[in-house]
Amino acid sequence: MTNEIEIQDTSSDFRKKAFIIGPVLGAAVGAIGAYMLIQGMEKRNSDLKISPREGVAITLIVMALLRQIAELPDKR
Repeated sequence: MTNEIEIQDTSSDFRKKAFIIGPVLGAAVGAIGAYMLIQGMEKRNSDLKISPREGVAITLIVMALLRQIAELPDKR
């Protein structure tokens, strides 16, 4: 019975860490991406023009990344 409680506590601790680290890491990656986008636009002296095709491609890439993250526990 004590083993089950320890497993639940560990899972709860992991959840807390994941909910803290995940958004912070996501915000950091998003900020870096925005910085790189701005730098590229300034270097080319151009405005941001994303076609619908590019928007769909970016969305699919992000969704594929999220799917890979969701499947990480299954690979072990």
